[in-house]
Amino acid sequence: MIADGGFNAVAAAVPASTPERLREIFGTLLAAHGHQDWWPADTPFEVMLGAVLTQNTAWTNVEKALARLTERIPLTPEALLGLAETELAELLRPVGYFNVKAARLRAFCAALLEAGGEAALAAEDTASLRRRLLAMHGIGPETADDILLYAFGRPVFVVDAYTRRLFVRLGVLEDGAGYEVIRGLFEQALGPDTALFNEYHALIVRHAKDICRARRPRCGDCVLRAQCPSAV
Repeated sequence: MIADGGFNAVAAAVPASTPERLREIFGTLLAAHGHQDWWPADTPFEVMLGAVLTQNTAWTNVEKALARLTERIPLTPEALLGLAETELAELLRPVGYFNVKAARLRAFCAALLEAGGEAALAAEDTASLRRRLLAMHGIGPETADDILLYAFGRPVFVVDAYTRRLFVRLGVLEDGAGYEVIRGLFEQALGPDTALFNEYHALIVRHAKDICRARRPRCGDCVLRAQCPSAV
């Protein structure tokens, strides 16, 4: 299993069998659930908005908030900044923490425009773009990596609570492994593959929400049960 430690040390810690096992798990999940067609959005900017809004809420609530926004304004950073923060917060009410998220979206849009807009960010290399995103108000590693992978098409593996739960139960990760360690494990074991990372993350979310649930997991219905030491 992979414990916590520095990102640069992950390569030496990855067992030789890990790449094969991760690909086997991916194939099993894909066969069971099919292609997930992520991220559900019409534009890269809509992906970015969704990545910020989905923090601590269900995607169905994000969809409601985005629908309310599109009824009021075109989804552009300029139009969003043109709204009063109180009006923006009211439109975002379905996602919860709507005052906080309104402030975060305004800060994100301002930073995006200050950096030169979407095209300017797309011209940056992945490492510098990730640092820029992480420096923005309210953008943590998971949100930054959602934006990198799904808005900018960069080969960055997104780690979330579903990833931790599933792969701790499968015995691939140790409970408490750090975000960068887990990201490093997947990226170094699988190689830079944007399409694979896109589909793999989506499949993890699908499987962990429906089958490998936090409470009362449906182990009897799990296609990974034969290789899961935590199965009951």
